[in-house]
Amino acid sequence: MPRKEIDVRITDEGRDKGKVFHLQEMDADQAEWWAIRTISALVRANPDLASSYIEGRGMAALAMAGVQALMMLDPIDAKPLLDQMMECVSIKPDPKNPNIIRKLLPNDIEEIMTRVKLRSEVFTLHTGFSLPGNRST
Repeated sequence: MPRKEIDVRITDEGRDKGKVFHLQEMDADQAEWWAIRTISALVRANPDLASSYIEGRGMAALAMAGVQALMMLDPIDAKPLLDQMMECVSIKPDPKNPNIIRKLLPNDIEEIMTRVKLRSEVFTLHTGFSLPGNRST
């Protein structure tokens, strides 16, 4: 089965409104290593996160607690994890030709909230569940 892919059209007002981004799931090896590094960094930042998983609330509870704890991460730990998430994102630069997909260039995303929404969508693509209030498709 091929990796999951979705298109995300930005509908929020701003410089990115109307842009279409294409997201592709990481391969299993990349996704597993990303998850291990992310969970490890989050638990180092907030040891109480491990109890969410250990107490039987499962990966969804751990992920939700982890997303809340992202702000507690040392930027040195967070940057490579966030960068790897954005490697899943491409852009469809020509609305008249939706078959053209290319890697992101530095100015393709002009709003910080677009980056936040795309990260949320990457998370959803890999985990199968949405973070509350962050669906943008």
